[in-house]
Amino acid sequence: MDNLNSILAFPLEMIPYVVITLMVAFTFHEFAHAYVAYKFGDPTAKRQGRLTLNPIAHLDPFGTLLIFIAGFGWARPVPVNRYFFKRPRLAGVLVSVAGPLSNLVIAFLGTCIWYILLATGATTALPNVEGVQAFFNIFVSLNVMLFIFNLLPFPPLDGYRIIEDLVPANIRAKMTQYESYGIIIFLILVITPLDAYIIHPIFDVGRTAVMNMFHFLLSPIL
Repeated sequence: MDNLNSILAFPLEMIPYVVITLMVAFTFHEFAHAYVAYKFGDPTAKRQGRLTLNPIAHLDPFGTLLIFIAGFGWARPVPVNRYFFKRPRLAGVLVSVAGPLSNLVIAFLGTCIWYILLATGATTALPNVEGVQAFFNIFVSLNVMLFIFNLLPFPPLDGYRIIEDLVPANIRAKMTQYESYGIIIFLILVITPLDAYIIHPIFDVGRTAVMNMFHFLLSPIL
C-alpha cells in the first residue's frame, strides 16, 4: 500500500473523488470542443461519436493515467476539420478555447456550491463533511489545473492551437513543420523532473490567481 501511495499524485483514499472529477472534467472539456465545432459547421466530431456526454467516448488511457501519477493529463482530442468553417481562424480559436473554458466554468460552479453549503450552514447536516470538503477541493483543483494546463503553448494542447490560429499563415506553416519536435519537448517537460521546475510553478501561480478570483467573486455570500 505504501509503495502504491509513493507513485500516486493523490492519497489512495482520494482516488474515487479523482475518478468522478475526471469523468466530469474530461467529458465536458471534449464535449465543449465538439459542440462549438459543430455549431460552426464541422460535423466531424459528431460523426465520430464525440458530440456526447458519455465519458467513455472521451477518456484517453495514457492521459488519464498521468493524472493519477503526475497530477495532470488529458483526454482524447476531438477531431476538427477546419475546412468546414466559414471563418477558420475565428472558429478555430473559439473551438480551442471552449475546452479549457468549460473546466474553468465547472470549477467555478463547484466553488459556488461549496460556498453556498457553507453560507447556509448545510455542512452541519452532512454525515461526512470532511469527505465532502475533500471532494470539492479535488473537483475544483483538478478543473482549474486542466484549465491552466490546456492553455500551455505546447502541441497538442489547446493553447498551441490558439496561437496557430492567431499568427499569420506563414508562421502557422512553420509551426506545423516543427510540431513533432514541440510534442517531444512537451513530453520531456511533463514526464521528467523538469516538470517540477517549469510546469508545476505555472500551475501554482495560475491556480492561486484563479482561486483568488473565485474568492473575490463569491466572498459576498459568505
